[in-house]
Amino acid sequence: KILREQGKTVGIIAIDPTSPFTGGALLGDRIRMQDLSLDKGVFIRSMSTRGHLGGLSQATQATVKILDALGKDIIFIETVGVGQSEVDIVKVADTVVLVSMPGMGDDVQIIKAGIMEIGDIFVINKADKEGCERLATEIEMMLDLNQNKRWRPPVLKTIATENVGIKKLLEEIDRHIKYLKESGELEQRRRESAKKEIFDLIQEQWKEILSTFVDNGFLNKIVTKIVKREEDPYTAVEKLSNILVHSYTQGGAKNDRKD
Repeated sequence: KILREQGKTVGIIAIDPTSPFTGGALLGDRIRMQDLSLDKGVFIRSMSTRGHLGGLSQATQATVKILDALGKDIIFIETVGVGQSEVDIVKVADTVVLVSMPGMGDDVQIIKAGIMEIGDIFVINKADKEGCERLATEIEMMLDLNQNKRWRPPVLKTIATENVGIKKLLEEIDRHIKYLKESGELEQRRRESAKKEIFDLIQEQWKEILSTFVDNGFLNKIVTKIVKREEDPYTAVEKLSNILVHSYTQGGAKNDRKD
């Protein structure tokens, strides 16, 4: 809302987890932003992970590009949350804001490997709750252990429902973007983002190739051999990989001959 008051256009990408059993997802983030849904300067896109690991959806980067092409001044990406492996956001976003709350066990969560490394700005929301000061102190202590970074992540306190500390947060985001541009890290992050997108697309293509073997029952034959202990999984995977590579290269060679 503050950004809209400043005349800036906003894009919001909200990611929700997908059920590993049904494949369904409850895209409920829009409910919290009903007052923004009629604002023409705000575009909200909810999407599910669809089984994609890392805390994002497979289509997240493509959606960011579309919103950027539409001329959005700032694009927010809300991930499914950060655990020990949901850290793909660091290779997609220019600035990563890690939001925590007192009394939620986050003082333990932030110590986990990878968590402290991804945050450019740390925010403690619901700062009026008990335990806020202790959590802020623990985050500061953890940041003191990492002296290699040229950028010292600020630790901010907010009460989002009352707009307390939000202007300060936006100022820190602007300050971080300025730092990235001046230090040359912005280009480096964009390159890492491009690498991730290429790697993800390669993975998706190989998944499609693998699915053809599943559909024709080839994988089931391998599984049967493993269950009967006629073959071990490592040897089976090596053989399957060789077949996949051969199949892919042969297909490419055929396409070349047709051209």
